[in-house]
Amino acid sequence: MMIDAILLSLVLATPDDDRWPPRHDMPEAEAHAMLSESGDTFDSKAQWNDRAETLRRHIARTLQLDPMPWTGPVNVLRHSRTEMDGYAVENLQVETMPGFFVGANLYLPLNHPGPHPIILCPHGHKRADDAGAEGRFQPNYQKLCGTIARSGGVALTWDMVGWGETSWVTHARPESTSLQTFNTIRMIDLAQSLPDIDPQRIGITGSSGGGTQTFLATALDSRITAAAPTVMVSAHFFGGCPCESGFPIHDGTRGPAADPDGLKTCNVEIAGLAAPRPLLLISVGGDWTRNTPKIEYPYLQRIYTLLGHEPNVANAHFADEQHNYGPSKRAASIRFLARHLELDLAAVTNLDGSIDDEPVTIRPRSELTGFTNQHPLPSGALQGDDITWQAFLALPRN
Repeated sequence: MMIDAILLSLVLATPDDDRWPPRHDMPEAEAHAMLSESGDTFDSKAQWNDRAETLRRHIARTLQLDPMPWTGPVNVLRHSRTEMDGYAVENLQVETMPGFFVGANLYLPLNHPGPHPIILCPHGHKRADDAGAEGRFQPNYQKLCGTIARSGGVALTWDMVGWGETSWVTHARPESTSLQTFNTIRMIDLAQSLPDIDPQRIGITGSSGGGTQTFLATALDSRITAAAPTVMVSAHFFGGCPCESGFPIHDGTRGPAADPDGLKTCNVEIAGLAAPRPLLLISVGGDWTRNTPKIEYPYLQRIYTLLGHEPNVANAHFADEQHNYGPSKRAASIRFLARHLELDLAAVTNLDGSIDDEPVTIRPRSELTGFTNQHPLPSGALQGDDITWQAFLALPRN
C-alpha cells in the first residue's frame, strides 16, 4: 500500500510533535459560543442528519478509518476461567489486526439463559496503585463488569493502546486515538462472534478516557445500541491526552483530512452522533462535566427532539462528586443499560432499591492477565510504535 507524505509523517509522530498540537481545552465562554454557532447550522431532522454525516465522515477520515480497515475474523485466546458468585471471568488475548495483540477480560453470567446482551467497557487513565490495579484491572471496573454479568449481560473490557499488559506500544502518541478506536470497533466484531450473544443488544460504557472511546465508537459504529459515556462529555474540554485529541478530530482545518469549509466541533456533537440511539451522560460537579445539566445536555436534547426520540437521551448528574467511576455512577449506568438492553435489574438490586455490587470479588492483576508464562505473547507479534502504526496503515481497506 502506498503511504503518502502526510501519512508517513504521522508514522514518525512523537508525543512532542507540533505538526497539529492537540488542543485539550478552551475557555468555557468560547466553547459555549462555538456550540451555539454549531447549533445554528441545523433546525430540522434533515439538517442535523446532514451535519451528522459530515462530522462522522470527518472523524473517520482523520482517524484513518475511512475506508475502514478490514482484517477478517477476530482471533482470540480464552483461558483461566474462574467462576465467582453468579458470574465467571475469563482472561483473553485478542488479535485486533494481524500480529497486534491486546489483553482483555470477559465477564459472563452464570444464572441467566442466553442469548445475552454484551456491554463493552473501555477504561480510562487510572494509573496503577500499589496492587497494580490500573486500567481494566481497577476495582471500579471489576465491580462494573461483575455486576453487568450478575444481571445477565456479558461484559468485555480490554487494554487501551500502551496500557496495562499491552506494553509493546506506548500510549501518549497521536496515533493512539486511531488505534484505540479501531480496537474498540474490533471488540464489537469479537462481541458479535461470541456464542449466545444477541447482536441487537450491544452497549458501551466507560469513564474519562474510556468515555471518549465510548462516544467515538458509538459515533462511528451503528452496531452499538446504547451508550453511557461517563465523566467525559464536555463542550470546553476535549481530553487531556494525545489518545483523545492528538489527531485534530475537533478541527477540520488541520490534519490529513482537512475540510476546506473549516469544520469545527466538540465532544458534545460527537456524542450526539449516537442519536437516536439511547444515550446517557453521567456527569459530576468536580470536573469538566460540571456544566452538563445546563449546557451539554440541553444541546443533545434538542438533537434528539428533532429526531423524534427525546426520551432516549438522559443525564445523571452528581453535583457533589469527583472524576471517577464510583458506586453512584456505576449504579446510574447499570440502570440505564438494564432498561435499554434488557438486563435483569432485580438480580443486582437490594431491598432498598440500591444496586448491590458487594458479591463482586476484587481480584489481583496477576489473576486477570491474558499474557502469562503458560500463555505468552505469540512469537512474531508486532512490538514498537512505528512498526505497529505502519502495519495499521497497510491494512486492506473496504
